[in-house]
Amino acid sequence: MIRLATDVGGTFTDLVGYDERSGELFTAKSLTTVPDQSIGVLDAIASAEAKDGLRTRDVTFFAHGGTTVINAITERKGVRTALVTTAGFRDVLEIGRGNRPDLYNLRFRSPAPFVPRSLRFEVRERLDASGKIITPLQVEDLKPIIAQCKAERIEAVAILFLHSYTNPEHEILCADILAAALPDATVCASYEVSRQWREYERSNTVVLNAYVQPIIRRYFARLEDALMRRDLTCPYYAMQSNGGIATFEQAVNSPLTLVESGPAGGVAGAARIGNALGESEVLSLDVGGTTAKCSLIHGGRPTLNVEYKLEHTRIEPGHPIQVPVVDIVEIGSGGGSIAWLDERGVLRVGPESAGSVPGPACYGRGGTRPTLSDAILTIGVFDPNNFAGGSMHLDKQKAAEAIATIAAPLGLSIEDAAIAIIDIAHASMINALKLVTVQRGHDPRDVAFVISGGAGPALATRLGRDLSVKSTVIPLHPGLFSAWGMLAAEPRADFRHTWFSALTAEAIKALLARFDKLEQEAITYFAKGHDADIRFTYQVEARYRGQEHGVFAQFHRGDDRDVFAERFHAVHERAYSFRLPHAAIEITTIHLEAVLNGPVIALPLLSKNGRSLDAALTGRRNVYFGAVLGWVSCPVYERSLLAPGQLIEGPMIVEEATATTLVQEKQQLSVADNGVLIIRESVSEAG
Repeated sequence: MIRLATDVGGTFTDLVGYDERSGELFTAKSLTTVPDQSIGVLDAIASAEAKDGLRTRDVTFFAHGGTTVINAITERKGVRTALVTTAGFRDVLEIGRGNRPDLYNLRFRSPAPFVPRSLRFEVRERLDASGKIITPLQVEDLKPIIAQCKAERIEAVAILFLHSYTNPEHEILCADILAAALPDATVCASYEVSRQWREYERSNTVVLNAYVQPIIRRYFARLEDALMRRDLTCPYYAMQSNGGIATFEQAVNSPLTLVESGPAGGVAGAARIGNALGESEVLSLDVGGTTAKCSLIHGGRPTLNVEYKLEHTRIEPGHPIQVPVVDIVEIGSGGGSIAWLDERGVLRVGPESAGSVPGPACYGRGGTRPTLSDAILTIGVFDPNNFAGGSMHLDKQKAAEAIATIAAPLGLSIEDAAIAIIDIAHASMINALKLVTVQRGHDPRDVAFVISGGAGPALATRLGRDLSVKSTVIPLHPGLFSAWGMLAAEPRADFRHTWFSALTAEAIKALLARFDKLEQEAITYFAKGHDADIRFTYQVEARYRGQEHGVFAQFHRGDDRDVFAERFHAVHERAYSFRLPHAAIEITTIHLEAVLNGPVIALPLLSKNGRSLDAALTGRRNVYFGAVLGWVSCPVYERSLLAPGQLIEGPMIVEEATATTLVQEKQQLSVADNGVLIIRESVSEAG
């Protein structure tokens, strides 16, 4: 009865297994194999078999998350895709929106669409906004399209007709014809992926879904075949971007739901840790090898981004997609992020990463450019002889030589240059963390700060101090936390339908009927029957009359018009800092979140046997805290030997196989009964 999860990151592939009967845990870490990520997964399984005695025949649940979808999109390595749309609308995909994030850049260019104009085809058909047929689908228009798709060797066809979110009849007919005529191509109709309004966003969504669908189908088939050859024949699940899991088959049908697959596992894990600690407001940060990713868990549930945009930056509009994605802010500041000097001699960190090959200079694999990991090693936080549980030796001399390339031009010592690299990465992370808290209307002083990733715990306590969080939490197995989080995720599906109505008493009744219908869709999706143990959460997007965009507010069965209106006013005020209590309210979209209750990874209580402060103390190590404090001798503790209930004053270092935690001066570390580390400011320091 082993539950197993693997997470493919930009640098490492992580594995966590949990035996539900004995409580035994299996962990492994292998380098990500970019050409074929399934190889890295198998390497991690082999490592767990050799190191921990993992028994693949006993695995009854397998969850997988990774970067296959996001890599195919960002690297433009999807399949050759065509778009079939309503006559007159082939250029919606290229026109996009009129808003320009880089307002004063006269050379600004919108990002190139994933389907060139020569492969965007039009057919005559038309529905009105209510879904009524104005012009029937002209089937004869498809004949030349089919011929050209064959000539162009198209592998995927996306279909999007105007207003099909209200009536998919024409899309269904078109998809059937194209599938019969193009048996070797994937055919994806927009109603299968999104039932929401806004034609540009729907166009992007269906095109990108079709663009990666053959890629993910082949990848999952290859992975499934490899797992079966290793006697791992249990049900297979994929980690979705909404914080839940889906079967491989369900994921292949909607592969775009995997766009933030790996990071969502970490968010699901942070929610599980928050639940165990009785914290409903949790701020999550995962500092991996390539990036740092943060997200807010509000009311015990991950926050969804209702306007998610791929490749969106401060100066790039990105590609909006209409799939539920956990609200994650991601920056190029990971352990492998390269430090460099720009043309003005200003120090930068990231977004370029040394990756797994050649890796940071201290790995000794040929890397010569300084990285964040080299800096953390140089100031003494990492033990070069006991990194990754002793499985890897770090070369401190090579790290110093790499940092010297920027220290000399800046006129700094090696140690101060290392601190400068950490300071730059720290500032970037603080900005990202404020994006999901302060700029979303949430006070970081109200949250428990759960930080993970191989480099995260080394930076955690200073980040927590600067944000003034309630507590900084280091979860179990922080270097493998996204994989651990996948074992905390449950099967989940989100159903969003656009529906326009004024908020009236009659609308509330119609709303309940629509939610009833969505619940039936959820029961069918999970294929569990009407007695299935499914948790439903209801949300309604609404706006003040005259507004373009709305906000989602919780809806409860039993709400009347006034109760929901007050909840909407409160959410709107949090988002935009004002409310209009006498303005008319309009409903625009309804959202049903369906979660199938199932087992999640347990957090067993620690035994005190063999654990004590003396047993955990392994020595002392000098750590450089900057020019003011200089080098400070810090006690070093082995995490696995710390007893529950212990309180320890900083500064100190806590080591474990997958991460190293640095506790600052005037901070206090406590060990929870389940082994989670909780760090708070000392009472005298906190005031």
